[in-house]
Amino acid sequence: MIDLDLLRRHPDLEAPGLQAADAADRLILDEAAAALAAANDGEVVVIDDAYGALALGAVAVGARDVRVHQDPVTGERALAENAARLGVPAEARPRSLPLAPPIVAGARVVLMRLPRSLDRLDEVAELVAAHAEPDVRVFAGGRIKHMSLAMNDVLGARFARVDVTHARQKSRVLIASGALGAPAGGARRESWPRRAHDEALGLTVVAHGGVFAGAGVDIGTRFLLDVLDDAVPDAATAVDLACGSGLVAAWLARGRPGVVVHASDRSAAAAASAALTAEANGVADRVEVARADGLEHLPDASERLVVLNPPFHSDAAVHTGIATHLFADAARVLEPGGELWCVWNSHLRYRPLLERLVGPTRQVARNPKFTVTASVR
Repeated sequence: MIDLDLLRRHPDLEAPGLQAADAADRLILDEAAAALAAANDGEVVVIDDAYGALALGAVAVGARDVRVHQDPVTGERALAENAARLGVPAEARPRSLPLAPPIVAGARVVLMRLPRSLDRLDEVAELVAAHAEPDVRVFAGGRIKHMSLAMNDVLGARFARVDVTHARQKSRVLIASGALGAPAGGARRESWPRRAHDEALGLTVVAHGGVFAGAGVDIGTRFLLDVLDDAVPDAATAVDLACGSGLVAAWLARGRPGVVVHASDRSAAAAASAALTAEANGVADRVEVARADGLEHLPDASERLVVLNPPFHSDAAVHTGIATHLFADAARVLEPGGELWCVWNSHLRYRPLLERLVGPTRQVARNPKFTVTASVR
């Protein structure tokens, strides 16, 4: 076994109290030990492993040709760094793949961290049940405080049996088996991604499971869009940072003919959703989507307008370090006089941080819950 305490979160946010591995990772590996020992090469898949604890733990007990999917690009990079740090030979390192049928084809053992989103869990469960081996077993674990009985129901809709392990160190594992794949004589219609049309905005939103607000429009973004027409109206390009489903990018591209919008998110599900949302609204030729850590793909002082609805969760933890990182990257990319338009929960009081990292900040709009600001570089 590997010493999971040696793992790091880098290049993701690192701070006191934020760990790269925890008791849930250890319990998943322990519960799956017999299945891992019996698995042949290429039969182990890991999904939503935070920083490599599950994938590297599986390799350490002999699993070979392990396939892994991590939604955040930072998690994928952390896995690669941790594998190198622990001296895992290149030929034994897990292979990162998109969340699509090839990643689970032939799989008999799936290890995963339970996501916060039931929609994400459903999309993963649907994929595994439809495309893995019929005798596949899924070992899905998490911290009890972040688990709900609804997770059992979601897995139970895709698998004939869901067993619940004993709790250990405030963690628990759900073991799903008996995949309910395509019905006899026909193909099961896959339900992800999902789409919805917002009549008020006149836009169609397409979203994979786990993307913020799904195929809906969250109230903070709707509040931002009410005033966004005034944001640097003569900008030739714009940036939708932490784009989620790509709603803001599609809105900007539709409302500003000729403008090219750079949409980015560290989440693979979000980046894929943003591309689909742009396509659904006929603006795919002017929305360039990147899965990236912040705006790492854009050069310094290159943009006049960045739009942001910052997340404030790092996995299950609430931490302002994410917003700090995004504000600083927006400041780097903005040319002098460019503007960061941002909507945020008013209780977070981001204005002093925006003033320090970006520049002079004015309040554009405010209601009892949200504040919209414009910060000039």
